Amino acid sequence: MKRIAAVDMGTNSFHLLIVEVKDDGSFVVMDKQREVIRLGSHKGEDLSIISDGETEKAIDLLSGFKSLADYYRAKLIAAATSAVREAQNKNEFIERVFNKTGIQVNVIDGRKEAELIYLGIQKALPVADKKVFCIDIGGGSTELLLADKGNVIFAESIKIGAVRLTKMFFPDYRLKNRAVKDCKYFIKNALLENKNLDYSQSFDIAVGTSGTINAAASLVHSAINGKKIKSSNSLSFTYSQFRSVLSDILEAKTPAERIAIQGMEVKRADIIPAGLLILRRIMKNFNVKEITISEFALREGIILNLLKNK
Repeated sequence: MKRIAAVDMGTNSFHLLIVEVKDDGSFVVMDKQREVIRLGSHKGEDLSIISDGETEKAIDLLSGFKSLADYYRAKLIAAATSAVREAQNKNEFIERVFNKTGIQVNVIDGRKEAELIYLGIQKALPVADKKVFCIDIGGGSTELLLADKGNVIFAESIKIGAVRLTKMFFPDYRLKNRAVKDCKYFIKNALLENKNLDYSQSFDIAVGTSGTINAAASLVHSAINGKKIKSSNSLSFTYSQFRSVLSDILEAKTPAERIAIQGMEVKRADIIPAGLLILRRIMKNFNVKEITISEFALREGIILNLLKNK
């Protein structure tokens, strides 16, 4: 338990975080990797099937992660989220990964995912004594959690994510007015259908984490400062700043046009419109005036949860 390698097997990307645990329970980051994969994006309806090609790529990436974990002599834990937990061929995928890599994939449910993300956020930002609204927009799902001084009020996973909605509404990655309108309508309904979300709740701070929201922060701060940010942790942006960036993104109809926007991550230019449309609706529904960024999310939460329960 001195060294732990946590793998977050997301829909859009796989993340590896290797840490060394100190005697006081804190940890130091030794290495980290991120690889784009897009699970469930090639075949079937929605995210229903992980293709053979996607499985082979997942095995290649996980083999590389395992080699790095072995180099550091770290205990490896792999957690899979939306795309794997929904796939019709989930069991076949998990078995093939285990047979080729020796890695046992743990599929976590949406509520647990939200709670682990909150655990990571508490380590990154001073929110332990606050009422905090947490937003994590992934490739396949969006996790929303409200907690007051560590006590969870609601923790929900909604089947709206940047890869999922791009596949549904923008399959050629081009933005058409009708498709944007349909996407907005779908997001609105998906949120309203979840009766556990309480829009009447107020909170001290709204915290965003992971790909889409980090990308939004990069776009906002690049537009303001004219240069790319080095670290997003504890940075914030307002709703009006975000709306300005969203307007620029929606005017850029193709990925090539979006890549030209200051602060745009090249590998996210195809799916960024869907992700930002999700964020727009969440900020409107929950009256979020400002979002603060946490660089810690699920993978840090996995490590902290392991240390807490050892």
